[in-house]
Amino acid sequence: MTKNLLAIAAALCLGLSASAFAQTASSTASTASAPMASTASESKQDIKAMKKQAKADYKAAKDKCKPMKGDEEKACKKDAKSSYDKAEADIKRAEADAKAAKKTAKKG
Repeated sequence: MTKNLLAIAAALCLGLSASAFAQTASSTASTASAPMASTASESKQDIKAMKKQAKADYKAAKDKCKPMKGDEEKACKKDAKSSYDKAEADIKRAEADAKAAKKTAKKG
């Protein structure tokens, strides 16, 4: 029984981390292919959309943890929080990139 629960918890962890990786890989690919001469309002809208998506993903991940109990629930919530924290870090990086691009655009 315990081995089954551990196997299920491990599968959930791998599934959540794979989806988080796929999500960040697609978001970095889309920002990398975007033209550098985007307007400030577009980047603000993108960042706002990233924040909204991160919050929605976090809420959905926490909702998936509700039917679980005990250590499985703790692990699920911890994974949801770590995915949210990574999304927040990606947002901060995007904000810094937008700020740097704006600064570069003013100079050039």
